[in-house]
Amino acid sequence: MYRRAVIAFLRVSAVVVLAFMVGSDPVGAQNNQNVPPGQEKKDQNQNIPPGQLKKIGTPTPYNPYPPGILPDDLVSEIDRVLREIAVIEQRAIQRWRSLPPPTRPAVRPGPNPPVLQGTGTELTETLGELMLFDKNMSPGRNQACTSCHMPYAGWSGPIPSVNLTMIAYPGTVHFRAGKRTAQRHTYAPFFPVLQYNAVQGLFFGGNFWDSRATGYKLRNPDAEQAQGPPVDTQEMGFPDTACVAFRLQEAVYRPLFEQLYGEGSLGIKFPHDTEKICATPGGAAVFGGDIEPIKLSPEDRTKANTVYDRWGQSIDAYEQSVQVSAFTSKFDAMLAGNYTFTADEMAGYLLFRGQAACNTCHVDGRGSTQTPGTGFDKVPATTTGTDTSNTATANPPLFTCFGSANEGLPLNPRVAFYYQTTPDAFGFVGNPFGFGYRDLGMGTFLRSGFGSGPNPNRTWIQFAPLVDGQFQVATVRNVAMAPPGCTTEAPGPFFQKEFFHNGYIKSLKQLVHFYNTRDLLSFPVTSGHCPPGTTEKVDCWPMPEVTNNLDMTTGNLALTDMQENQIVAFLQTLTDGFTTPYPNSDTFTGSCMTCNPATDPNCSPSRQGNGTLIPTPPLPPCAPEICGVAPVPNPPIL
Repeated sequence: MYRRAVIAFLRVSAVVVLAFMVGSDPVGAQNNQNVPPGQEKKDQNQNIPPGQLKKIGTPTPYNPYPPGILPDDLVSEIDRVLREIAVIEQRAIQRWRSLPPPTRPAVRPGPNPPVLQGTGTELTETLGELMLFDKNMSPGRNQACTSCHMPYAGWSGPIPSVNLTMIAYPGTVHFRAGKRTAQRHTYAPFFPVLQYNAVQGLFFGGNFWDSRATGYKLRNPDAEQAQGPPVDTQEMGFPDTACVAFRLQEAVYRPLFEQLYGEGSLGIKFPHDTEKICATPGGAAVFGGDIEPIKLSPEDRTKANTVYDRWGQSIDAYEQSVQVSAFTSKFDAMLAGNYTFTADEMAGYLLFRGQAACNTCHVDGRGSTQTPGTGFDKVPATTTGTDTSNTATANPPLFTCFGSANEGLPLNPRVAFYYQTTPDAFGFVGNPFGFGYRDLGMGTFLRSGFGSGPNPNRTWIQFAPLVDGQFQVATVRNVAMAPPGCTTEAPGPFFQKEFFHNGYIKSLKQLVHFYNTRDLLSFPVTSGHCPPGTTEKVDCWPMPEVTNNLDMTTGNLALTDMQENQIVAFLQTLTDGFTTPYPNSDTFTGSCMTCNPATDPNCSPSRQGNGTLIPTPPLPPCAPEICGVAPVPNPPIL
């Protein structure tokens, strides 16, 4: 008995020791439990990308993945992004220090609340920027919010090879990763608090792909979204929200936080073991499932929670600012009479709000002229006429309806999350269900299900079957943003991006073609198994991951190839930075890609990324822990 107790103690101690090694790459715990057939491991270094194997005696990355999921340049690209983050962080520090202090009127005329007169706005926005670019806000001090969201990529994923291969971005523990693409920050602050509209029978608002940042408490979904990544086990990965307040006590910009929120706002008495706890990633077995391992007094826990709210609110202030949500695109200049669309851009705009009916979800402030009842059941969409109304100028359109939809994307077997079935060095298993996992989007959230977050509104649970497979209708503003001199489309120079929640689509051309032909060119196969004689994403679309609640306004739009290209041309007019340079877009130090259509059959926007397609393995049934949670999906999801 004594021997067993000693062994158990040593195991727990080893996990704690490993926590201090997470700054680079923790040891990967490899075994064959729950690994899909044909993917069993032989050695813990198997499949480590070239150039990433460590010297003897040093930890190796967690890598439960089959060959090709992790890109070969992953480590060097992570380092590149961290260097770029440091540049922007220093710019923000310099700007903060150059700002004159705000005025604090001793006497306020009338019943006005206290306001930091003069530079209060700039200071609040700058604080949010400094928080976003602070890599110390992670256990390994190796990941900032912007590790997954950089300005030159439209505040989405900054590593082309990740966008091409593993889809979700590696977290502070290399190489845990989540299950979805990095959403763009731009214009996200304008999404309202999530609500169910009983008249329309639809949900509107919230943030994240599944709308789980509802805004229920702060009444600000964007601020609540900013509270997610710091404690997400696959992202920044703190084990306790109080770690943010602890690290803020050490931050170079602590005086700015206290200037805005008051002296003593960070005066929290932390226990002596707080640094050790905050250096250990969330989900570690050593915590035994405790989500508040830092033992604070009730008073200090309340203070820490308030600081965490300030964290979210400050980041939201920055994301709302013209530094991020700028309204400086060609489209905005056109509205103001300072730019004239080219013939293709105008044709694309007319199609966007006409035959293609894009603006039925990506609302542009104008009406749609698509014939009602077309676009599905093999009936092509048509246009009844030309909308001659004027765009409302009181508020520039945001190109979203703030709702959610299931566009019928196939399951993408490249998503790293499917393979995280074995424990990492900290005893954490990201996805015990493997390919039995199905991403039900908002449906999982309403059930407070695996991989989502708690639903704070019990009256919403009943609607889960009506939103299974639905994901947020993101704004199409900045969908085409790429580093200067690059585009999103091959042959380039192009910056490889990923589109939709699971990154299945690799170019704007593919995106429009998918909306155009999803139902016309559908096959009952999974990705990587299109019939001979067809080409995936060109004349073969694999079946949807979730067939429930499909959006049927798209799928058979009868657009020609030229019309698809014209819609792409219009989407490119929505990129900020046309009237004034987009802030920090000059910080990209990587290389955009090029290819030769004469030698590479996939060197075109239509087939972009097809060289990295992998076959979906035989899929087990959807795990009951996901698809068997009441109220169950209707019809059942296989």
